[in-house]
Amino acid sequence: MHILTVALVLLAAGADAQTLTRGVVIDPVQCADDPSQSYALYLPSGYTPDRGWSLLLAFHPAARGRQMAEKYQAAAERYGYIVAASNNARNGPHAVSAAAAQAMGTDVGRRFAIDPGRIYLTGMSGGARVALALALANDAIAGVIASSAGFPDSRPRETVKFAIFGTAGSEDFNYLEMREMDRALSSPHFLAVFAGGHTLPPDEIALEAIEWLEIDAMRSGRRAKDEMLARTILEKRRTRIAASTSPAESVYLLDALVREFEGLLDASADAERLEALRRQRDVRNALERERDFDRDEARMRDEILSLEAQLGDESRRLVALMTLDQRLGRLSKTATSENDSPERSQARRLLRSMAAGATERTPDKEYLAILERHALPRR
Repeated sequence: MHILTVALVLLAAGADAQTLTRGVVIDPVQCADDPSQSYALYLPSGYTPDRGWSLLLAFHPAARGRQMAEKYQAAAERYGYIVAASNNARNGPHAVSAAAAQAMGTDVGRRFAIDPGRIYLTGMSGGARVALALALANDAIAGVIASSAGFPDSRPRETVKFAIFGTAGSEDFNYLEMREMDRALSSPHFLAVFAGGHTLPPDEIALEAIEWLEIDAMRSGRRAKDEMLARTILEKRRTRIAASTSPAESVYLLDALVREFEGLLDASADAERLEALRRQRDVRNALERERDFDRDEARMRDEILSLEAQLGDESRRLVALMTLDQRLGRLSKTATSENDSPERSQARRLLRSMAAGATERTPDKEYLAILERHALPRR
């Protein structure tokens, strides 16, 4: 069975009550139909099979299911999510992830009582692309938490049928892709950026992601409205906005808040503040500078890739090689500056972006040596 039909297996499967320890991550849980397939499981301490539970299926690019399950364990306990994270899906041949997703989805669907309207997916890097591919292919997926990577073809979309909560580190080589995906989407979405690189989000953002999905479920009718919970989350959002020192970030967070709580709670005061900020010249200038900064990064990335493409043309190779060395050298100097700045983060993203997959883009050993010379220290 193809990977993109796994959610349908979940819907068709029954809830087979089996005794597994609740409130701790169990790893591995072997799939009954195929013991070579396994996953890390978190079952909330209050789980009972007499009602349907929200489900979060997770994918890690290096098949580290426990890492994914532990990342969402606290949030899953608080909000009643079953988490199942594959120990087999990984970056590499598509068939490997296809088999892993099918086996895990079928096994979870047979063992536990799942709410068919509350099936969610999450993934890190290549695992995020697997999760989004699944969600794009069928209507059973309510939402995706996509960390450090976007759609499987890396192309933004204007609308999708499911909610997307994205995460990215400020020095993540896929940061720009996540920003472009976020800007393009008009269907429910949010992007949380944190200080860091190409990694899973901090625990507080993992919790925020689940809370965001809870609010989306209330707004879409997938779960009953809970005014007390909604107000608690709303106040958390307001506290974060109050702590922001960036006009552009404040506008983004306020706009997201107004959309997030539309039809649930009165956010008219927040909407008024948002409009007032948008009218301020300094805020408009800050927003334009942010857009220009991202456009410049995209331009620099594309120019480097264009120069890489010239390496295969012997008549242009030497000039391209010299130009690449100069540009990467400038980026390396900025990236290793002692002073933190948006430019330093941008340079680090670009260097890591060029290093990622370089051997797949070009066999030029001299260029690969240049990349290695200017590369940032590995973490």
